[in-house]
Amino acid sequence: MIKKYFITGLLIWVPLGITVWVLNLLIGSMDQSLLLLPQRMRPESWLGMYLPGVGAILTIAVIFLTGVLTANIVGQRLVRFWEGVLARIPVVKSIYYSVKQVSDTLFSGKGEAFRKVLLVRYPHPEAWSLALQTAVPRNVVPKLEGEYVGVFIPTTPSPVNGFYFFVRKSDTIEVNISVDDALKYIVSMGVMASSEKESPVRVYAGD
Repeated sequence: MIKKYFITGLLIWVPLGITVWVLNLLIGSMDQSLLLLPQRMRPESWLGMYLPGVGAILTIAVIFLTGVLTANIVGQRLVRFWEGVLARIPVVKSIYYSVKQVSDTLFSGKGEAFRKVLLVRYPHPEAWSLALQTAVPRNVVPKLEGEYVGVFIPTTPSPVNGFYFFVRKSDTIEVNISVDDALKYIVSMGVMASSEKESPVRVYAGD
């Protein structure tokens, strides 16, 4: 009976605790934007105390205003000028344009990259792993015999890390699930199913 109640309590507090931890990490990271302000303009200077979340609001506002300003012709010219400056710095150029290409694909909805979920044989021929279809660089295509696709295999539980492979298209299986659902499978290590409806409270049934 004691074990039953204890595990039931864990089922309540563990997800809540992890959720709070993740939110605290995200808000704390965005609060770092306050460091860009002069000391006298920071909230703790005129409130006398640290107020979490102000930096997150500032970050969101800056992102929104950036989108507004760059939506017109003048803003687009400034962006092209800035990108031209970065293009002259060898190492920065490679990093910036690689990240920009990925972010353009993810957030703008253009292209087919990261739109399909595939099953590929990894890490050995008898195993299958979820993968996100990306693209094969044009200079690589002529070197390969047959039709290949680029795939990114996210790792568990952190999907931002993973492996990039070229796989023969005939050796893949397209899965009829969304990218969001695939990431849920990966982050939860297969525990959370896309069709699973969670109850507000789960009571441990015991052995």
